[in-house]
Amino acid sequence: MPILQKVPAPSVRGGRTTIAPVPDTTTLNGSGLPATVMNACLREGRGGSPTAVLDETALSDDERRAVPVLMGTSHAVFVSVEDSGQDGPDVSLRFFTAAGELPACGHGTVAALAFLAECGGGKECQATVRTLGGVFTGRVARVNGQFKAAFEPGFVDVCEPAVGEHDSVLHALGVTPDTLAPGTCVASLGRPRLLAPMSTRSALAALAPDFDRLRDACDRLGLLGCYVYCVPTVEGRVTARMFAPSIGVPEDIANANSTACLAACLAREGMTDITVDMGDALSAPSTITAAAWQSEAGPRVHVGGTATIARVVRL
Repeated sequence: MPILQKVPAPSVRGGRTTIAPVPDTTTLNGSGLPATVMNACLREGRGGSPTAVLDETALSDDERRAVPVLMGTSHAVFVSVEDSGQDGPDVSLRFFTAAGELPACGHGTVAALAFLAECGGGKECQATVRTLGGVFTGRVARVNGQFKAAFEPGFVDVCEPAVGEHDSVLHALGVTPDTLAPGTCVASLGRPRLLAPMSTRSALAALAPDFDRLRDACDRLGLLGCYVYCVPTVEGRVTARMFAPSIGVPEDIANANSTACLAACLAREGMTDITVDMGDALSAPSTITAAAWQSEAGPRVHVGGTATIARVVRL
């Protein structure tokens, strides 16, 4: 058992997540639990969101919250392979940030699928994936030395907000009426998040949110966070930023589930395939692809990205 101490809930100050110092008994000592850092949602083979991936083990929730702190990642995912039949393994995933457990995590799913493929000798793999947010099919294959993973996260619920309902969120983000484009909506894939379009990429890049106010506004409205994006090109290329201080992640390098939500929103306007670039503001270029279609039950999305192993350490 790794030695992990209880980690207090994070606070956000000046755009950074601050956590009380972890006691000296929490160490990366090279003799305990193996943890793999996968860079998920790479852009042309570089960047990506560092994500800690571990085999399921007997850790408390507080200890699981400590893992991303120790690993220097925003998220950690714990993987349990329960069965491996004719249709591939049955896999359960649990996602944690320093603030607690999440029902779903898109780039964490990409990282976990790549981890499974690496453990399986790099072979192409299909798996039934179980999370707190739902059950879906994931696929992964090695392509040019990297793992290309994709999955269908489930139905996306899209609704139009009431006029002025989310002004507090937009104000905290620093969005102004002249930079906000039409089309703000709330989309839910496990948890609701605000999707706010910006008129230009320069306006998006210039955002400098007040994270304390943003967290308070999202908490009051029950939002996971706010996904801000520029109006897509005719080819479906999008630049986006995701702010989620309520879950201890002021700005996310890559957010695949929010990208899936955006794909569902844009599909209503006839754009079915998008490629989204994120992470540039954090010097970690990332790219996520998504395709959406309408089913009898509602909008469905296929989302994915590429991943590679960055390093392996022992907790």
